[in-house]
Amino acid sequence: MKVLVMGATGGSGRAAMEALLAQGHEVTALARRPQALPPRPGLRVVFGDVLDAQQVGQAVRGQDAVVVTLGITEPALRVRLSGPRTTRMDVRSAGTRHALGAMQQHGVSRLVVLSAFGVGETRDRLPPLYKLFFAAVLKPQIDDTERQEEAVRASALAWTLVQPVNLTDEPRDTPPYVSPEGEVRGMRVARRQVGRVLAEALARPEWVRRTVAVSDA
Repeated sequence: MKVLVMGATGGSGRAAMEALLAQGHEVTALARRPQALPPRPGLRVVFGDVLDAQQVGQAVRGQDAVVVTLGITEPALRVRLSGPRTTRMDVRSAGTRHALGAMQQHGVSRLVVLSAFGVGETRDRLPPLYKLFFAAVLKPQIDDTERQEEAVRASALAWTLVQPVNLTDEPRDTPPYVSPEGEVRGMRVARRQVGRVLAEALARPEWVRRTVAVSDA
């Protein structure tokens, strides 16, 4: 399968890309900094900004599926206090809307989007302390993730929303706990584990138009 990854230079995007390549997919990475992704078999890196609809459209053309892993990699507290320095605050919703438009234009239907546990269907499942943290530190980013999910749900595409709990960089390769019912077994999960779920979702028709929560097993 030919798969476009948007947000490929971030931690979760790299994890998704690694998992997709390991499964034998042909991966195209759309990146503002192509030099950040060294060449490797099965990977094509193209220059582009997810906030440029034309560049997104060019990258989507000819793909079989799109995996969106957009986000802000800067420290959350600094972003809350002074705003992001290198990425627009609405990168998730704006970039995803461009992907949706391009996919509809070019007849690409399969979409997998990295979201966050505690948004949309799992909003009421978030523990109280995390709700406080979301409100105090992450509110602008969570609000944009809510808008991102709303746009995805309103589309006619074959989408899956993947909602991990707190992401870590631990080198864990064990299968995580994945629940279409929004259940979790803790509040930590490794990006490598989530990357596997993002890739696996492409072959899981039962997850189409579903939200899946992901936590460490």
